[in-house]
Amino acid sequence: MDEPFGALDEITRENLNLELLRLWRETGKTVIFVTHSIPEAVFLSTRIVVMTPRPGKIEAIIPVDLPQPRSFETRELPEFFRLATEVREALRRGHGYEVAE
Repeated sequence: MDEPFGALDEITRENLNLELLRLWRETGKTVIFVTHSIPEAVFLSTRIVVMTPRPGKIEAIIPVDLPQPRSFETRELPEFFRLATEVREALRRGHGYEVAE
């Protein structure tokens, strides 16, 4: 799925994120979800693949071990913020920006 929720308002997007997770739990199917939203990537994923710009290469693969099932409260966990920071730093590295240590 390539940016399927990109044009939606935040509340609708969050509700569809929960619906997608419900369908994933029920079907057990693999979903490859492309998004430019770091919080959305962390919320939906069991693994995040961070890509570089052209030519696209894998900069990092970040496992996401947040509790399932996910809920609105998941976005308030310290681990959620830690993962979002890790993804942001990998994106900066992949784009050639300095990352503070």
